[in-house]
Amino acid sequence: MRAVIQRSKEASVTVANNIVGEIEHGLVVFLGVQASDTEKEIKWMAEKIRHLRIFEDDEGKMNHSLQDRGGKMLIVSQFTLYGDCRKGRRPSYSQAANPEFAKRIYDLFIEEVKKSGLEVATGIFQADMDVQLINDGPVTMLLDSEKIF
Repeated sequence: MRAVIQRSKEASVTVANNIVGEIEHGLVVFLGVQASDTEKEIKWMAEKIRHLRIFEDDEGKMNHSLQDRGGKMLIVSQFTLYGDCRKGRRPSYSQAANPEFAKRIYDLFIEEVKKSGLEVATGIFQADMDVQLINDGPVTMLLDSEKIF
């Protein structure tokens, strides 16, 4: 499982000219699923993101997490996080999970985050989405459940 996490002042997802998810002050999480992902990766990723200390304290130091702040999370599926561009000019998505499996893992990830009490908004799986956000900082983090980066 891979995630790109962006601290945002506000963010929204639009599908067919309709806003389907939006947040203020929180994290936007672009989530990619691979075929080998299990409940272990779901729990690890949800816990890691919720507790990343990437929000500033009163002294301007990144000491607070989304969970500490009671913030919001916008979760957007993005299989292209598994695009392999090392060979040729067209990315290979062979490591990305098939859509049926990926949707199940994506939905379980959303439920895992909701269990923590955080407010969660989402995009629509496999939809053509327009994502708008105001990146706060900017602060952008990359996570991989295999700890590649």
